[in-house]
Amino acid sequence: MLTIRTPSLRYTFGNAAPCLRNTQRRWAQVHDVRFLVTHNQGQRVAERYQQKLQQRAKQEGYRDVEELKQSYQEKIEAQRKKALQTNPRPSPSSTASPQPTQSSSSPYPAPPSPPQPTTTASAPPPPPGIKTLSSYIDIPKTRELPQKEIEYIWRLRHANDTQSLCAVIPSSTYARIESTARQHPRFILPLPRADDKGEQGAEIHFLQWTFPTPTTATVLFTHLAEYKMRGEFAQPHTTVTHHTDLREEKELVLLEGKVVPDRGISVDEGKWLLMCLQKFYGGTGEKPERKSLLEKFSGGDGGFRVEDLLEETEKIV
Repeated sequence: MLTIRTPSLRYTFGNAAPCLRNTQRRWAQVHDVRFLVTHNQGQRVAERYQQKLQQRAKQEGYRDVEELKQSYQEKIEAQRKKALQTNPRPSPSSTASPQPTQSSSSPYPAPPSPPQPTTTASAPPPPPGIKTLSSYIDIPKTRELPQKEIEYIWRLRHANDTQSLCAVIPSSTYARIESTARQHPRFILPLPRADDKGEQGAEIHFLQWTFPTPTTATVLFTHLAEYKMRGEFAQPHTTVTHHTDLREEKELVLLEGKVVPDRGISVDEGKWLLMCLQKFYGGTGEKPERKSLLEKFSGGDGGFRVEDLLEETEKIV
């Protein structure tokens, strides 16, 4: 546990986010060697077999190679007409891909066209472990209800889960929160705690925003000490998801979350962190001090101080 006592202990974060380094990605292009044959190579192949083609034309009684090619072209067309009589072509409305046009200059049939990709109008499925709003309510029916009933149904939907977090946010408020979250997707928040001797202090928690689908925004809360030790493999103790499916027509964003049992955080403490999150990310316009803290932490500014964060958090109560 990372505990900071005030005012006797002054603890300063030098670089506020030393462990949040972006890993480099290297991209490579893979070329298909089948398509690396040049035009010059094709000419050399034609010259190599030109003599054989001339001998074949004389054996079959033709004057030159061009007359031989024309003869084979007529045979190919006759064979194709015979095949079409046995298996007629599909109608133009058929979904099958059209056959490629035969080139008159080549005595050989053209290769078949590659299969066309299948298109679908449905939205891509969400990533594994991500629940969309349709997992909780019937969205088309909910759109027909007034705001008050939607709020009541949403809260009732989570009333029996003792570990759940639930809220309904006006779309205008969420717009400010989302805008700030995209600029500052990582931050830390203090949680007031008393040690074994009864002295007041604060436990620091790390939060990270993700946007797994166009209609969901998720926040993961993790003990800062655990995140510093395990990085991206640290297990979050609280997960909060914002659902924006009703944002336009109903001007509401539905929030649901869960506090993981036996992870050192109670539901009330999870609610406190959630309230601090909304105050810092939704009120940066009214509170320039909070905006400054977010900017310093995101930029790794050495002027970021936990004492300033604690002082600003105390004003939320």
